[in-house]
Order: sequence, then C-alpha cells, then structure tokens
Amino acid sequence: MNREKTLDSIPIDLLLEIFSRLPAKSVGRSSCVSKQWASILGSQGFAELFLTRSSTRPRLLFALQPYNDGDWLFYSSPHPQNPYEKFTVVAADFHTKFPRSQSKCIYASGLFYFPDVRISKNKGEDPVPVICNPITGQYTVLPKLRTEREPISFFGFDPIEKQFKVLLIHTVVNNETVHHILTLGAGKMRWRNIQCPLARYPAREGICINGVLYYLANYKGKLCGISLKFENDRGWHIGWRSGWSTRELHMWILEDVEKQEWSQYVYPFPENGYSKRLAVVGMTTTGEIVLSENLSSKPYNVFYFSPEKNTFQCVNFQYVGANLEEHRHSGTVYAFGDHVEDLSVKDAKQLKSSVFDRRNLGSFESINKFNALCRLGDD
Repeated sequence: MNREKTLDSIPIDLLLEIFSRLPAKSVGRSSCVSKQWASILGSQGFAELFLTRSSTRPRLLFALQPYNDGDWLFYSSPHPQNPYEKFTVVAADFHTKFPRSQSKCIYASGLFYFPDVRISKNKGEDPVPVICNPITGQYTVLPKLRTEREPISFFGFDPIEKQFKVLLIHTVVNNETVHHILTLGAGKMRWRNIQCPLARYPAREGICINGVLYYLANYKGKLCGISLKFENDRGWHIGWRSGWSTRELHMWILEDVEKQEWSQYVYPFPENGYSKRLAVVGMTTTGEIVLSENLSSKPYNVFYFSPEKNTFQCVNFQYVGANLEEHRHSGTVYAFGDHVEDLSVKDAKQLKSSVFDRRNLGSFESINKFNALCRLGDD
C-alpha cells in the first residue's frame, strides 16, 4: 500500500520526462506496475513525446541469419557518440530469437516481414508469411497467397494512417506482372489486387521511405527506379537508389522528378580502407553514411563515412553473432541504421502471438499498445 502511495505521489510531468528517455521495452514493462502508469503510458500524448525523443537518437538494428539453419538473432545498439575516437568499441544488446526462414528479412519502421517462416514444430506444415517485432518477439501470421510463381515481397509503413503494408509482385503464365497488397490491422487481413500503370518487374529488393516504396526495375533496357505510395496504394513515380562498392561509394540523387534530372556523387574511400564487402545501411543525424559488414565476425565492424570531412572510421560492435564465432559458424548480418522506436505504431492488437509461447516458457499476453509482454503463469 505504501509503495502504491509513493508511486502515485510522483508528479505526472516528471513521470513523462523519465519514461520518454527509456527504451520502448522498458516502457512496456513499466505500464504493468499500476493502472495509473498504464493510463499515462498508453496516452497518445506520451506516444508523441516518446517518438519525438526517439527520433533524435535512432539506433542500429542487427538481424543475423546463421548459416547452420539456426534461428534469427536480433540485436540493437545506439550509434557511438563520437565514432571518430581512435578506439571505439560499442556493446550491442541482444533482444530475441525468431524461427528461421529461407528468405531475407524485410524491415520497415521497427517491424520485420518474413515471407516464409516455419512457426509450427510440425515439419509437414508449409512455411507462412509473418510480421514480427524483433525487440519483443511478438508476431502475427499473414494469410498465404497462392501464386503460380514465386513472388517478390516488399514491406512498408504508411506514416499518415500508421499502417503496415505488404506488397507482392509476381508474374502469371503469360508473363503479365500482378500486384497484391495486404494491410495489417485493417479488419480481416486479405490480399487485394491492385493495378499499376507502369508494371515493371523488380530487379532487386526495395526500400520504404516516408510511406513510399522504391525499387529498381529494367525499363526499355535501362535501370530505373519505381516507387509505390503506400498511403493510397497508387501513385507511381521515379525514385532514387544508392549503390555501393568496397573501394568507393556511388550515390545517385534525383534532383527534379518532373525533368528526371539526376546527379551522381562518387566518394572514394581511403586507400587503407576495409577490404571486405560493405553495404550502406543508413545515415546518422550528423550526416555520416553508415556502412556495415555482410557477414558475422568477432568483433563485428560498422563504418562511418563523412563525405564532408572525407573521414572513414571503423567501430567495433561486440556480441553481434559472437556465439556463432565460438562454435565456428557464421551468418549473414542485415543492419539498419535508422531504427526509431515508435509506440504508436506497434499495436499489440496486431501482433498477438509471441515466440516465447513456442518455447514453453509460460503464457505471455500483450496487454497494451507498447507490446509489453507480461507473464501470466504456466498453462
């Protein structure tokens, strides 16, 4: 009783200030403490405050896919405050595991889409498409779309309606390109066929930026960028895409959409630069381009390149895939440099299942919009 009185005596403004500086997972756990805290932390005002604070400190998110058919491993870490210190080492936090899949993970605004995950322990059951939260381990299974040929999958987020959407592009017997889209949280989940006036089959995976999906395609023998506006399932126009290589970075920027005017920038890396293959994974709030290794290593390296200062700095991230190295295994690492925690879009009503349920660790249930996992006891 005294404990409850002490908690209730804390000014609300002070509570908001404290909780807005915590990770989303800690906020979710704190909402289980009392009804008052659950009400405060579940308010739209706090969600907006938390997003404002979180946007100023985006994190690195790592998804590791082991080669030995093991589960996916998820880690995250803040960007180093000063990556240009002589010796910079950062410890990454491990969050959760997720059942293995044969396809790549596709990221959008804090969630992942996997086209083929074996959720069931029954080996006779087919893999299913899944959307999951890599921090909490919660997921939802999507209806499987039967197609004549293997589709290419895309995943995006509409910041206006705050909805996640999955796009599948595939061809039929006459080589006609077909598009299907599914919206998470819009009543009964179903695939809808949509029409695209500029139907071009993707040349590779895409990226979703501010509700617009960009991908590369072959158009009249030329490589072009195509974008889909997720907010209305229509509106195609040319977008941008950046490329990378080990020794230098090539970046194309679309200066004028109507005139189709592009500018190319080439940034040579230092002569003593890193020799392994690197991938561009984002930019920092101070303008550094973030690059990461494709394979797990001990330590795992992330690089910060400043075009303005022409500096190229390596930062060691500990614990990312360290257990694989100890067992002489390795894996592919997918890194995302602009992971922002947003409480308002990770509605637990949409992600009802938990990977913890699969492992007989007790019964977990989502009780609020922060995807908080509260243990209720064993069945």
